Amino acid sequence: MSNIDRRSLVKGSLAAMMAGAAFSRSAFARSSEPILLGVSGPLTGPNAQYGAQWKQGFDLALDEIMAAGGINGRKLAYQFEDSQSDPRQSVAIAQKFVSDARIVMELGDFSSPASMAASPIYQRGGLVQFGFTNSHPDFTKGGDFMWSTSVSQADEQPLLASYAVRRLGLKKLAVLHLNTDWGRTSRDHFVKAAKEYGAEIAVTEGYIAEERDFRSTLVRVRDANPDGLILISYYSDGALIARQARQVGLKQTICAASSVYSPKFLELGGEAVEDVHLGTRYFPQDPRPEVKKFITGFKAKYGGQEPDAFNAYSYDAMNMAAAVLKIGGTDRRAIRDAFAKVKDVSSVIFGSATFDVESRRVKGAMNAELVVRKGQFALWDGKPT
Repeated sequence: MSNIDRRSLVKGSLAAMMAGAAFSRSAFARSSEPILLGVSGPLTGPNAQYGAQWKQGFDLALDEIMAAGGINGRKLAYQFEDSQSDPRQSVAIAQKFVSDARIVMELGDFSSPASMAASPIYQRGGLVQFGFTNSHPDFTKGGDFMWSTSVSQADEQPLLASYAVRRLGLKKLAVLHLNTDWGRTSRDHFVKAAKEYGAEIAVTEGYIAEERDFRSTLVRVRDANPDGLILISYYSDGALIARQARQVGLKQTICAASSVYSPKFLELGGEAVEDVHLGTRYFPQDPRPEVKKFITGFKAKYGGQEPDAFNAYSYDAMNMAAAVLKIGGTDRRAIRDAFAKVKDVSSVIFGSATFDVESRRVKGAMNAELVVRKGQFALWDGKPT
């Protein structure tokens, strides 16, 4: 071999070694970077409290995930973008997340309308939109990249109707609902089920999220003379309606959707929410080990604070995301396919959670029938209020 050949061989070997070292450094850098999730949800605006509750649940789950070794040895993290639960903002965030190669999955948005406005962008971009509080029945129909651990309103509202009509014996109902897509859809499913169970709907009244004076609406409700009031509300507006209902002399039994279930409902409603009935997907007195573990960990992390349902939803969502990533890795399409492969993931809301591949939702959520007694949520004992 000539000297020229030897020099060429040495140079080639050095180049290969340098290239290999560079590749190794690049691969190491990728493996040492966190796996990044994008979160679209409200941190400001009228639903800001829910974004704050999400973060608490996410962070508790991440502590436990990292203590157990992370995602196949890698750290898991999230980037939270404030949508204010506004469809215009959620669309802009979707465009940002889809174009960011670091984001492997999106969680959110809080409301179904905000999520569904962004769904076409996630579907076209091939990025999973994991709408874990999106109960609108059509959310997962947006494409095969839409998955949810939220109980569909088509499944939940008949449970509320059964509680009100079959269990409490209410026969003539007034329905007050948020005049949003979620509220109207929930109303329609409730009304349909209540009629099938034999109840009469005396009146339905919608209201906007920013509304604070319900007295004229409640006078119309009083004139319809129902024997029960149904609130399809969030906890802040639900508590305010209950207060004003009692002020205008309405003493009828009140039943509320699970969305009011929060310590804040008791705090804001005071004596006015005493004897209010509701169903919920999560109840802290549930003896299941998943619930006890969640509550113990939450109180330890947050100074004794009691968790509520939205803390539980986000905690479950982060644990489900971790289970999916352990199967699907970081490839976006593989992550989509992994949702169909996860089995019996431990969760607060479902116990052992497995997706129905056709609906892309988890079936079999727990349902507890509650009543407010002495300023606290309690399992209803079957006794009249």
